[in-house]
Order: sequence, then C-alpha cells, then structure tokens
Amino acid sequence: MVAKVYVLGAVRRPLTSYDTDWKPVCLMCVELPSIENGLAEKVDLGNGKTGMKLTYTIRPEARWGDGVPVTTEDVVFSYEVGKNPKSGVIDSDLYRRILKIDVKDDKTFTITSDRVTFDYAIHNDFEILPAHLERAAFADPATYRFHTLYDTDPTNPGLYNGPYRIAELSPGSHVVLVRNPYWGGKQPYFSRIVIWAVENTAALQANLLAGGLDMIAGELGLSLDQALGFEVQHGKDFRLTYKPGLSFEHIDLNLDNPILADKSVRQALMFGIDRKAISDQIYSGRDPVADSLLPTLDPGYSSDVPRYNYDPAKASALLDGAGWKISSDGIRRKDGTPLTLELATTSGNRTREMIEQVLQAQWRQIGISVKLKNQPARVLLGGTVNRRNFTMAMFAWVSAPENVPRGELYSDQVPSAENGWSGENFDDYRSPEADRLIDAIETELDRDKRQQLWQQLQALYAEDLPSLPLYFRAEAFVLPHWLEGLDPTGHSAPSTLWVENWRRAGVQAAK
Repeated sequence: MVAKVYVLGAVRRPLTSYDTDWKPVCLMCVELPSIENGLAEKVDLGNGKTGMKLTYTIRPEARWGDGVPVTTEDVVFSYEVGKNPKSGVIDSDLYRRILKIDVKDDKTFTITSDRVTFDYAIHNDFEILPAHLERAAFADPATYRFHTLYDTDPTNPGLYNGPYRIAELSPGSHVVLVRNPYWGGKQPYFSRIVIWAVENTAALQANLLAGGLDMIAGELGLSLDQALGFEVQHGKDFRLTYKPGLSFEHIDLNLDNPILADKSVRQALMFGIDRKAISDQIYSGRDPVADSLLPTLDPGYSSDVPRYNYDPAKASALLDGAGWKISSDGIRRKDGTPLTLELATTSGNRTREMIEQVLQAQWRQIGISVKLKNQPARVLLGGTVNRRNFTMAMFAWVSAPENVPRGELYSDQVPSAENGWSGENFDDYRSPEADRLIDAIETELDRDKRQQLWQQLQALYAEDLPSLPLYFRAEAFVLPHWLEGLDPTGHSAPSTLWVENWRRAGVQAAK
C-alpha cells in the first residue's frame, strides 16, 4: 500500500494534502475552502442535522497525460465510483458522507457533506479519475477493479495528471516514470525516474552500494537500525536523513479467533513483550514505545492511557485467570487445546523477522506457542490482511496529522465479501463506545474539547487492544550528496507529491 502511494505521488495529484510542515494545502485545487473566505458554509439538512457546503476550483492548468483537461466531469464520475458499494474503494465512508456534488462550470464544484467536521476542507482521499478513459471500465461496478485501466493498461498517459506518468511497469521489479508533457506546474528537473522494488533489505543495501540505485526512500526502505548501521559504515558516501513521523508499528489481531477474542489473552500478550528492550537494542532508543495508536508528535496525542510495561508475572496471572494452564511441555492449554497462535510479517524485512523471533521467545516464556508464517509484502498486505486470512500480522500504519481512525476502528469498516473488501478494520473490532468517540471527535470544532475525546479514544484502544502497539518508527532516507529538494513529510503523504522539486545540486532549471 505504501509502495502504491509512493509511486502515485509522482504521477497523480490529490485534491488536497498535508505538506511537509503538516499544514493542509491544495494540490489539485486553487484554494482551500474556509468559512472565512466564503468557500465553506454550514447548511441546514433538516431533522436537526447540519452539513457543510465546500466549493473547490480545479487548477486551470490541470490536464491528464493525454492532454485532456481535468474537469468537474472527472470529479462527478469519481464520486459515482466512490459511492457505489460494489466498487470496493478502501475509504468508502468518505463517499458516503458526500450527499451531492453540484457543478458550477468545468472547473468549479461544490461538495455538500452530511456533517460539520473539524477538518472539513480536507479531502485527501478523494481520488479524481479520468472519466473519458475509466467510464467504460465502470460499466459493471462489481467488476470495475478488474477492468480499470490502472490495472489493464497502466502505461496509458491519460491516467495521470502529475508531473510524471508511468511509461513502463514490471510487476515485482520496477516502474519507469517519464515527464508528463501536459503538466502545467513547476517543471521537474529529471526527465526519467526508475523506482525499483527490492523486497529484501540486504539486497537493497547491496544494490545501493553497487550503484544500481541512487537512493533509498524512507517511506519504504531500510528500518532505523539498518540505516544506523549503514551510516556507520558508509555515511561519508551518502546523506542520511532521519524523519520522526506518524508511522505506527503494531500487530493486528484477528478478533474472530476464539483465543484472541478474550481481552485477557490480548493484555497478557502485551505484558509478555519487552518493547523497551527491543527499541533500545535494535533502534538505539530512537523509536519510542507505543502506548496507544497516536505518537507524541500527533496533535491529538495523550499520555493518559493504560501502559503495558514488561511484566511476565502479570501476563501469567492473566492467562491463569482466563483458564489457560501450564502443561508439562511448558505450553498452556485450556480444555485440551494448546495456546498456539500464528504471527505473520513481511518476509525479507530483516528487522521485522528478527523482532518476530524475539517475540516468539518472550511469549514462549509465558506459555504461548507462536508459529511464524511470513509472506512477501505484496501478498501479506495486498490480499491476506485485507481479506482477513490471518491470526496476527505485524506491519505499520502511516497516517496524516490528527487522522481520525474511522477506517481502522469503526464497526462498519470491517472488510468482507459483501462490501467488496472495503474498509481497514482488519481486526473486526466492534465497540459502540469507540464508534461514539470517533463520531464525536470528527464533529468537535473546539480544540480543547476534541483533545479530551482523543484522550478517551486512546485510553479505550489501550484497554481493549484490538491490536498490539509496538513503537513509532522514524523514517530513514538514504540520499546521494548531489540530490536536493527531497523533503520528507513524516506522515502519510509521500515525498513524491513534491517530486518536481527534486534536482541535482546547484541546478535550478529543467534539464
């Protein structure tokens, strides 16, 4: 998912985003709507409900890579795709909230949303699609995902409206980007960029040192410990930049599993992990332990949450109380069933595989047997997790600042065949109180009151543990000394959203 976002950042532009200073900005639009500038206004929806009208204007120079202008026809078509329950878009709730889109002209449109939220002007996940190319593929919404040109003809220039377009795609190998001749913004310096997929991090370093790669992106490259070790050996040859951010490393738990459905077992798993030792020994303490789902850098962060320091005795007591008793072989059993679980992560990621082995050993000490079942990232995160065919899965979420975790925690966001596997509540976490807090956070405009709601949600998450929080990752960018203009964001918007600023040192004009 991160790889997809990274590539698309160079070839497509969302309506809005957060910039490198974590401020909301327009990318495809001209100006962010606000009540102050008159582009946003509250509207009475009847039955005591209040919504918002938000007016956006698409940049006049915006064109698709085949020269066709980006217009409100594309916006309306994209809304049709997003709101159709059969299309299987990930953030389906975004489109359900939009009641209608009114078109003023070819470039200006008004969104009417069904509620007033604190981030009302931000529509980062509203994907504008080229109606002149994609409408035919959407003839049958249920099969759109198989017929979209982004899969069947990904080098079609008309699919892209960013500074680059995809000229070549070799699945599992590389993507070649070339300049989009119809891009109307700042002209990019590099005429061609190749993004390579190297799933084994040892091979990634070897390719960089051999000159096969110029840089390693921090969004999806070396882990912090690998980067620190690399800097010691090769720091003089490269420029390493460490960006603390909103990347949440955790273990998702499938709560349909009868063992994991018991909160006592989930809490025992947490007390059985020495996360501080893992952070200190592997990351030199630079990746702080996560007590809940928001890092200290996030505007919504609260420190007032339950904490799980390493306490094997407390873990054992919880398991005893839940009926899991130690057997002669050291493994706990309940009614003859052994306490055995499976843990999966992205194979080839040396650090994650090493942490898995530490977790396996620590959990073994409290009588839990864990079998490792790793898969390539494109398999684990591209099918296994979102179709919920796992027991425990270790990976990371990357979010925007003060991102409300509706897709990850709300009860109606559990992926299923019935909803086209949309939503990101992979755990099947269903909590009326979490739903209430998420709804309240979104609609609370007062900063202090919203912070109190954030505190309650983080405390509930830490108590219920739908997933096991591990730590918050810093991203390590390994860059050549000659590259300028690449500015890491530290959040879910990739650095490629500003790829037109990348250049060779000392050179300003396009080459």
